[in-house]
Amino acid sequence: MSIFGNSIFGNKATGMVGGGQEDTAAANTLQKTDAQWREELTPEEYHVLRQAGTERPYTGEYWDTHTEGVYQCRACGAELFTSNEKFDSHCGWPSFWAPLTEGKVRYIHDRTLGMDRIEVRCASCDSHLGHVFEGEGYGTPTDQRYCINSVSLRLVAKGDAGDGQSRD
Repeated sequence: MSIFGNSIFGNKATGMVGGGQEDTAAANTLQKTDAQWREELTPEEYHVLRQAGTERPYTGEYWDTHTEGVYQCRACGAELFTSNEKFDSHCGWPSFWAPLTEGKVRYIHDRTLGMDRIEVRCASCDSHLGHVFEGEGYGTPTDQRYCINSVSLRLVAKGDAGDGQSRD
C-alpha cells in the first residue's frame, strides 16, 4: 500500500489537500513575506519554489547526478531526500522513490493545466518541489517517482559539512 492509500489520486493520504493549487501552508511552516522570498531567491528559484513553476527537462543541476549525499530544500535548508533513494528515471528531472523520512514533504492534489497529479512541497517552508507519480513500472521499492526540480534542491555531498548525513 502506498502513502496515498489505494490510489495516488485517492483522498486517503495523510496531509493531502484536496482541490486545485490552493495556498494552504501547514501551520508549522516557515513564514516569510513575498518580498523576503524574492530577496533571498534567484528569479528562477522564486518561480519554481514560490510560484510552482517547472524547470525545463534535462537542464537542471541534479537530473543526472550520482553524487552521494543529502538533498536539502533550496529555500530553507530542510533535508528532504538522499542519494540512496535517487534513481535514473530518464525523465529529465531528479527522481527519488521516497523522501528522507515521513513528514519531510507534504502533498497537494494538483488539478492545474488540465492534469490530475500530486504536488510535493517542503513541509518546513511550503516551497514547491515537484510532483510524485506511482504505478509507472519503475523497479523501485515504493513504485513511486518523486519528480523534483533541481532548482528546488541543494545537494550536500557526503563528506561536506560534516558527513552530509546529519538528521534533524
